[in-house]
Amino acid sequence: MGDRILVVDDEPAILRVVAANLRARGYEALTAATGEDALTVIEAQQPDCIVLDLGLPDVGGLEVLARLRTWTTMPVVILTAVDDEHRRARALDLGADDYITKPFAMTDLLARVRKALQHSRSQSPDRPRRIEVGPVCIDLDAGLVTRWGQPVQLTRSEYRLLEILATSGAGSAPAAFCPNASGGQGPSRKADRSVTMWPASAASSTTHPCPSY
Repeated sequence: MGDRILVVDDEPAILRVVAANLRARGYEALTAATGEDALTVIEAQQPDCIVLDLGLPDVGGLEVLARLRTWTTMPVVILTAVDDEHRRARALDLGADDYITKPFAMTDLLARVRKALQHSRSQSPDRPRRIEVGPVCIDLDAGLVTRWGQPVQLTRSEYRLLEILATSGAGSAPAAFCPNASGGQGPSRKADRSVTMWPASAASSTTHPCPSY
């Protein structure tokens, strides 16, 4: 299965057609008809790109975009009937990668999705593929996290958050992954979901091999 694309639109016909065309080209297509549903799907499924309508019935598309940009840089392509230069500028200022108005050509939308995905991947081509901070090892190629040599079970959302923190040097990480989080050596039996400070220099510069087990 290819990249995971979330299509957010309150028009069922557009959801069906866009999702069908994405699947025909090897993408995994998810759909949502409201802003709240979109936020739920994004948190649970962590898509690689979002096609987002602005005129949603509950939480508007601009609000969805603003919330996303507080924690993720995943690419967003706006697809909307709103052809207004101020709304377009607002969407781009909030971090949208592209903006298409309806009616639209499917080939144009697919090309812009491809471009957004390619641009997203090109942002960090030289990032380390394995990162070690104390007893924690993150294998970015395998999508695997270990602590004291033992696999750590994470949801897709938890892994994506840890990956962002580790590769950006943001300086914080879930306490369960930090050396002193459990009050001693070795993995804790009950993971603490609180947040503790993580030295940014360690996250950005320590890239030793992961321990074998």
